[in-house]
Amino acid sequence: MSAVVDELASGGVRMALPLLLVSSGELLSERAGVLNLSVEGMMLTGAFAGAAGAHASGSAGVGVLTALAAGLLFATLQALLSVTLRADQIVTGITANALALGATTYGSRLLFGDGSRSALPGFDPLPVPGLHAIPVLGPALFEQTILGYAAFAITGILALTLSRRTTWGLAVDAVGEDALTADRCGLPVRPIRYAVVLLTGATSALAGAHLALSEVHAFSDNITGGIGYLAVVAVIAGRWRAWPTLLACLVFGLAQSLQFAAPALGLHLSAPLLITLPYVFALLAVSGLVGRSRAPSALTVPFLRGS
Repeated sequence: MSAVVDELASGGVRMALPLLLVSSGELLSERAGVLNLSVEGMMLTGAFAGAAGAHASGSAGVGVLTALAAGLLFATLQALLSVTLRADQIVTGITANALALGATTYGSRLLFGDGSRSALPGFDPLPVPGLHAIPVLGPALFEQTILGYAAFAITGILALTLSRRTTWGLAVDAVGEDALTADRCGLPVRPIRYAVVLLTGATSALAGAHLALSEVHAFSDNITGGIGYLAVVAVIAGRWRAWPTLLACLVFGLAQSLQFAAPALGLHLSAPLLITLPYVFALLAVSGLVGRSRAPSALTVPFLRGS
């Protein structure tokens, strides 16, 4: 039974890692007033670009760099639409996701043909000597790939440096609460919003690269499977705060892992029910059952100086 618990914890953390990366960027973006529903498309683009780069160069490191470049390009276009042109953020996000799904599916056919699931250069787990043997937490935390450890580090750094107790974090919150007042006080509203959208593109692309190059060493159609949408839900469930959002990501990750560990735990549940379990938790999270929360006042509100 202990081995099953270890596997459940390890699988839950492993599945939560992409969520942690995406939600850490999405949290900052929403705190600054920009709803990035397109994180699903950013992840998918990062996964495909990472797979393409690794396939062409034979290097997983090059794959990560190409994923980052693609994610930043995607995010730049998203910021141009949302921040500069003041387009509807919900419509642009959904449209961008649809375009990303179509483009990556077509691109995988061109690049990989029928071999889209063939092995790619990737990253293998790097157990930390001694620490990986700790029961439950050891396999979950200390048997990650280099991208897994990077996900932990990036999430922690963003949570600390851009918290509500730092100057940068307060500036992000000011822009997300009242952009006009922030502008009158001298804060660069548009550059801040551009910066958080680009940051979201980078973290989402890394999450996609993690899926393709660390988890399966391959690219398949719609490899993200809705993780980006779950990340947006995690931010809402976490009440736009870093540590509750992290906890929500872990809960969603454990829910996803349970579909693989349930038989060994003696839980005879139907496969469709286990697959939908993370989305049931997500629905409960946004329904208000986890407590009332208030979104940033300027979320999805375009900024127009003098308006």
